[in-house]
Amino acid sequence: MDKQENNISGYNHGISLLERKSLVITGVKKIDNFDDSQFVLETIMGFMVVKGSELELVKLDTLQGNVSIKGMVDSITYADENSKKDKEDSIFNRLFK
Repeated sequence: MDKQENNISGYNHGISLLERKSLVITGVKKIDNFDDSQFVLETIMGFMVVKGSELELVKLDTLQGNVSIKGMVDSITYADENSKKDKEDSIFNRLFK
């Protein structure tokens, strides 16, 4: 398991979206949850949420960390709780300096 995780972390994270209908994501560690309207993926850059309609998993390459999704993509967002907390801390630090 560690060997596979180290192999994926050696790859870069990237997103390729063609006409909002074909999405290829590299640097994926695992798929946490998915259905026809949302995919939750853990990438080497944090958690990613893909929302849309009629989403389908086309290809999953666990060795290289590649995922292909087809369907109408409405949004791609990153959910990283640590960065939100850091931003809040920095705002408070600036206010009380």
